[in-house]
Amino acid sequence: MRRAGQVVAEMHEATRAAVRPGVTTAQLDAVAREVLDRRRARSNFLGYHGFPAVICTSPNDMIVHGIPGDVVLHEGDIISIDCGAIVEGYHGDAAFTMGVGEVSDAAQRLIEVTEASLWAGIAQLVAGNRLHQVGRAVQEVAEAAGFSVVREYVGHAIGTAMHEEPQVPNYWPGAPGPLLKTGMVFAVEPMVNMGGPETKLLDDGWGVVTADGQLSAHFEHSIAVTDDGPEVLTLP
Repeated sequence: MRRAGQVVAEMHEATRAAVRPGVTTAQLDAVAREVLDRRRARSNFLGYHGFPAVICTSPNDMIVHGIPGDVVLHEGDIISIDCGAIVEGYHGDAAFTMGVGEVSDAAQRLIEVTEASLWAGIAQLVAGNRLHQVGRAVQEVAEAAGFSVVREYVGHAIGTAMHEEPQVPNYWPGAPGPLLKTGMVFAVEPMVNMGGPETKLLDDGWGVVTADGQLSAHFEHSIAVTDDGPEVLTLP
């Protein structure tokens, strides 16, 4: 899983470097495919329930699961890029959001708070804690900044499949959840909206947007619970 995580980290670095005004989301997908080919890894997105690409590209008010295509990025947009890789049967999965060129102060703050909420959640992945402490930490950071947390879409355990049980909500669901033990691995992925938490599924059956049309940001890492605390497998 460390090896799969490093392929994902390289996909992030390559696509981040390629983001600029005038680039299409299909071009970003091609950049990520080149990394997978060079590292001899497989995509866990391509073909997943019919998904046609190796990354999800979700600009502006799109929360998750955007299909790469002829969408052109413009100065001031923000975009979430989510991708994964399989190495010898084991999965990595991670996402980031960034601005395209110069973005508004409000958009930049949304990005920074969402990433901070991810790291607050990661800090809870310690053996002996309960899983849903992760979501409480994410929620506290996001809501303290005046933003809202998406509830219909959540993080997950990960291993020999990309999505495994149990789920990892980004909010406190009212119960502490399973006990965390060394060796468990989770994909924590806060989705934070500038406006309300409500979502809408697009007609393509994949893209999810904010119901009120306001911006959304998304960050994710795959993290192992170890004797020495959380180990982020998808960092470069």
